[in-house]
Amino acid sequence: MDKNVIRNLVRGFYDVQKLRISTGNRIVANFYAKLGREPGQKKDEMDAEGKQILERLVKEAKLITTAIAETHSRPGMVIKKHEGIIDDEIEYELVVNYLNLLETEERYARILEKMVKRYPIWECFLSKVRGCGPLMSAVIISELDPYKAKYVSSFWMYAGLDVEGGMGRSRKKEHLVEVEYINKDGELAKRNSITFNPFLKTKLIGVLGTSFLRSQGQYSKIFYDYRDRLENSPKHQDKTPGHRKNMAIRYMIKMFLKDLWVAWRTLEGLPVTPDYAEAKLGLKHGVDQ
Repeated sequence: MDKNVIRNLVRGFYDVQKLRISTGNRIVANFYAKLGREPGQKKDEMDAEGKQILERLVKEAKLITTAIAETHSRPGMVIKKHEGIIDDEIEYELVVNYLNLLETEERYARILEKMVKRYPIWECFLSKVRGCGPLMSAVIISELDPYKAKYVSSFWMYAGLDVEGGMGRSRKKEHLVEVEYINKDGELAKRNSITFNPFLKTKLIGVLGTSFLRSQGQYSKIFYDYRDRLENSPKHQDKTPGHRKNMAIRYMIKMFLKDLWVAWRTLEGLPVTPDYAEAKLGLKHGVDQ
């Protein structure tokens, strides 16, 4: 199966999700403005009160939609007779738009789940990892390629999880490399570029890492053991608790990718070699990486 298809679907899913979230934030902000209040929320976040308001608006919009279908009336006429927090047609249309985006997002998710289950790596490995559902598996399958990763460190580098200059790979100047490209005038030019996949890193650290900890599956134990080791190590006493937590999440995801790499390469009949820590240093899980 062409990975470009699943990759495009994954990116499409997250594009719709981002738009749906921002639309929901705007709806709640409009509601607060109607009450003469400031929303008090970040662009991509919503507090508990905001989520309750959005949930109530969604329920009301569904009731109004049902009433429109049953009475064959215009939205404005139904809203006038309807007693609730949706009191004008514009607000109703905004919520309906949110529902349409939610439906599209759910449709993407269903398609991706069907596609992911066609890949052998889902059945033999990913489906057995608690906290790694079909959507995250779709990200992994679409962004990683065991044929291109001769060593597990290739997975780590591509996801930006290897250590570069004593810290995780990032967009900092010291982590950029100079690459050549053709500019808009058709001329060969140079620019500084990142050396990892930021989309993949965000999903692995921000989404999968959090999911592992919430699900309390097999990889969460790796996180807690490694965090405890950092907290009791004189070498890391100067780091903040948040820094040590981030280090432990990064290590947990690296161990997941290591197991994935072994399972995937084995499944595809490709040679599997130990990583540097095992091959050269004789170290196993729990080392500083």
